[in-house]
Amino acid sequence: MGRRYLVDCDLSTLDRHTCDVLVVGTGVAGLSCALSAANLGKRVVLLTKSTLYENNTAYAQGGIAAALSPDDTPALHAQDTFAAGAGLCDEDNVNQLVTLGPLRVLELIAMGATFDSENGVLCLGREAAHSSRRIAHARGDATGREIHETLSRAVLNHANVDLRQGTLLVDLLTHDGRCVGALTFMPDRGRLAVILAPATVLATGGLGAVYARTTNPTVATGGGIAAAFRAGADVMDMEFVQFHPTALATDTYPMFLISEAVRGEGAIIRDVSGVAFMREYHPDGELAPRDVVARAIFDRMNRTGADHVLLDFSSLSTEEIENHFPTILRTCLSSNYDPRKEPVPIAPAAHYAMGGIRVDADGRTSLPSLYACGECACTGIHGANRLASNSLLEGLVFGTGSGASAASLSDEDLSHMTAVPRQISGNGSRSRGSLDVEATTQALRNLMWSACGIVRSGPGLEAAIDQIREWERAMGTPAWDAAAFELCNMLTVARLIAESALCRRESRGAHFRSDAPETDDENWLCRIVRRLDQAADAGDYATVEQMDPVSERAG
Repeated sequence: MGRRYLVDCDLSTLDRHTCDVLVVGTGVAGLSCALSAANLGKRVVLLTKSTLYENNTAYAQGGIAAALSPDDTPALHAQDTFAAGAGLCDEDNVNQLVTLGPLRVLELIAMGATFDSENGVLCLGREAAHSSRRIAHARGDATGREIHETLSRAVLNHANVDLRQGTLLVDLLTHDGRCVGALTFMPDRGRLAVILAPATVLATGGLGAVYARTTNPTVATGGGIAAAFRAGADVMDMEFVQFHPTALATDTYPMFLISEAVRGEGAIIRDVSGVAFMREYHPDGELAPRDVVARAIFDRMNRTGADHVLLDFSSLSTEEIENHFPTILRTCLSSNYDPRKEPVPIAPAAHYAMGGIRVDADGRTSLPSLYACGECACTGIHGANRLASNSLLEGLVFGTGSGASAASLSDEDLSHMTAVPRQISGNGSRSRGSLDVEATTQALRNLMWSACGIVRSGPGLEAAIDQIREWERAMGTPAWDAAAFELCNMLTVARLIAESALCRRESRGAHFRSDAPETDDENWLCRIVRRLDQAADAGDYATVEQMDPVSERAG
């Protein structure tokens, strides 16, 4: 039988809690989901493995895209989203995103979110691949923080939401073919606990921390994706990882992101000799799609032998830099770079996962009673390459919708949950491994950057998969330790990325194969779906691969 769980234990010995809706994750998607269900009168338990404020949303600078201007329309927003997605966007879900998006942003404003404005009119910016100014910002470059603080206040003040910080999702619990809750771990106590719920929603965020260079916080390990996969849910589009082209090139981990909005306002990318090179790669120059800009920078770095290029702010006035990009200015100054006086070093970094747990428009996964939303989910909205500033909007729109859908399911009878099996099984006789967790985590990150990064190849991906499998076998059953659980999740997610990237023998959007550099619509206008092979040996799980064709209309 396929490997299903990270640990074996007797559930009857553990603390047990129940609720109507269990939500895992406290970014924009998780908070929106929890509020949506709570406002419908449901008892919500909201988990986060770190603190309420440690997630990608709180660090998001660029803004939130929505057709809020009289000169813009949802149809134009959809058109830009399709163009960026390189033929793989889900048309229905994109239309839902752009239609509901303006309403959800206005609801945020009604809740107290303050976006930058002049004389009562929103100041809307433009970013790469957008045909209109539709990016709403807050505090210049602290949009995510403003949105997160607004939603957090509402959650903390809601009587129906029970927030539990410092609680790690270990495994999803299943019974009679459906999800019935989760096994959790509290590192500060060293204890496991069971939370049972008729509806469970994963909003666990991204997976950038599997890469040596990333803009994501270290909590972004893909744990929700790994847990859903182990439980039997479909995952999709895992090969599509977006690399942000402009992260501050310092030795910090994670790397600090310099928002695309800076280029939207006129900043220029130059190589180390001072040459502006982007128009050599794309007619839109600095405003080309992110995958194009990231590969152009990567190529230029290889040509020059440098580990960075330069971002030149000189077309922006000192006042513009100080007023519109105060967080970026502060961070650059703390690293001894002053963008008001000199170009700053930048390099690409892993930033966003287009793929994840396969869901429908209401957040339902292929595993009954399990939902997902936000970056850990794959709605098909982003296709092969996410349009800038659509991520916060997706979390807001589909987080709210998933909460309402999960709340509806939670009306079901809870009596079946008393029949959850006492034993979690699946690892069989696999013994506890002796891997150095810290060293292996860093080695995995380095491997993913070199083999599954901006440019990939078949032989490199095959070698990476072999190495990941070797680490998985050596890992054995993890100790009851947060770092060990996290490494297991990272290995699972890394292998899913590498296997999907090896399968897709073409280049499309954020996925670029040096040994298959052309886009091949005839053979690869499809989605790659993976699920656990339930017949595989527990010691070395395997995946079942499925190709789902995509309508030409979505491109």
